Amino acid sequence: MQHPPQYSPKVAMVAGETSGDLLAGLLLDGLQAQWPGVAGHGIGGAQMQARGFDAWWPSERLAVHGYSIELVRRLLGILKIRKDLRARLLADKPDVFIGVDAPDFNLGLERGLRAAGVKTVHFVCPSIWAWRANRVEKIRASADHVLCIFPFEPELLARHGIAATYVGHPLASVIPMQPDQQAARAQLGLAKDDEVLAILPGSRSAEVAYIAKPFFQAAALIRKARPAIKLVVPAVPALRARIEQIARECGVLEQLTLVTGQSHAVLAACDCTLIASGTATLEAALFKRPMVIAYHMHPISWRLMRRKQLQPWVGLPNILCRDFVVPELLQDAATPQALADAVQQWLDAPARDPARMASLERRFTALHESLRRDTPRLAADAIQKILA
Repeated sequence: MQHPPQYSPKVAMVAGETSGDLLAGLLLDGLQAQWPGVAGHGIGGAQMQARGFDAWWPSERLAVHGYSIELVRRLLGILKIRKDLRARLLADKPDVFIGVDAPDFNLGLERGLRAAGVKTVHFVCPSIWAWRANRVEKIRASADHVLCIFPFEPELLARHGIAATYVGHPLASVIPMQPDQQAARAQLGLAKDDEVLAILPGSRSAEVAYIAKPFFQAAALIRKARPAIKLVVPAVPALRARIEQIARECGVLEQLTLVTGQSHAVLAACDCTLIASGTATLEAALFKRPMVIAYHMHPISWRLMRRKQLQPWVGLPNILCRDFVVPELLQDAATPQALADAVQQWLDAPARDPARMASLERRFTALHESLRRDTPRLAADAIQKILA
């Protein structure tokens, strides 16, 4: 089907949480370069709204944590939003619906819209290669096309009859190949020769509730061994007060430098990071920083997740490198002493094990190169072909 020269598609989108909002904002950049009049409507956050997106509900309404207990508490409200959104979109059908991440919410919505004749795109392949492989059938029924951020995903989806395009990972273009550590330290008020540990206990309240305490207890142990070390914590504004409270209970609040946001500056500035499993671990890898990955969740959620896990790794850097490039301390293994010991091994490595540091930088540089693509343009080109 050929569209007239001034054609501008009607686009509906749903992005969940901060990471989805960032991805959707970059996608809107590509769509607007292709079709200057596109703005979109649906569910989105600040990045999308800055590009003219009409957010009928904010992305934060979809934010959940865990697999069972935490999800149940908010399930009814989320299902009501999805029902209302579906009714609005069916009453005035878009040319294309783009579900950005949030697969538990978006795939069911996409399936209903697709059945009604709406073209559907899912941006970010659900991690069927890591756990919940049975979800592939739902993807096939829901999405006309999948935009993938990891290079091995299109071939995997093709085996199941699902059309997909690798568009690269947006973070790989945002983060420089060679980060300027000294500029980042100057930005944060740190000295050139400081030893710096970045502590990232997560961007969700439930993550902070479970992992911040052992992180700060580990920080206290590290401080005893290395009194001069600088501890820097980037906190999302909504969680800053809670992080301060937990740090105070652990007796390290006075030793921390708490900054609002600025996680990229903190990762660029640090020598090592103690970090909760999630997208931030990939950011740390792109900054070529040693890390200790940890996670803790409700015991029932943990048992359910472990049953469905398909790979031996949980952290994205290890999954993508297909190796335990950095240590993972999960659930009961994430004790303060174990975390402190693993961090100090990295801090000692430049002097005691330089080969380990050199190997880490080589692996993370190769990973960075494999992920860096013109994501907005590639995604918009794929969507244009679907609409044509």
